[in-house]
Amino acid sequence: MRGRLFFWGGVAAVVMAFPLFIQAAPGESRQTELVRMVRQDCGSCHGMRLTGGLGPALTQEALAGKPFESLVATVHAGRPGTPMPPWSALLSYEEAQWIVKHLVAGFPEELNRGPR
Repeated sequence: MRGRLFFWGGVAAVVMAFPLFIQAAPGESRQTELVRMVRQDCGSCHGMRLTGGLGPALTQEALAGKPFESLVATVHAGRPGTPMPPWSALLSYEEAQWIVKHLVAGFPEELNRGPR
């Protein structure tokens, strides 16, 4: 009985804490910056159309089946010993999640091509 109580107490704690992990999407202006960053900065290694170059393709097809959190960790922390740098100085973890979510779904073209 005591073991079950401990188990269900742990489950309840995780469920109650879950909303702490839910982050709002970046604002529209920041989304535009993130899309531009991926298209320009990431595109310099992964190809301007994200179809591959020095780095692998970042297309919806190429990322299919890859673990989401692993992709987020790669964007945020980089891959030591490879040319993939960490982007944590420029991106929050939540922004890295937003980028990966959109890469997996098929990354958009630049949202606002107006003057910079």
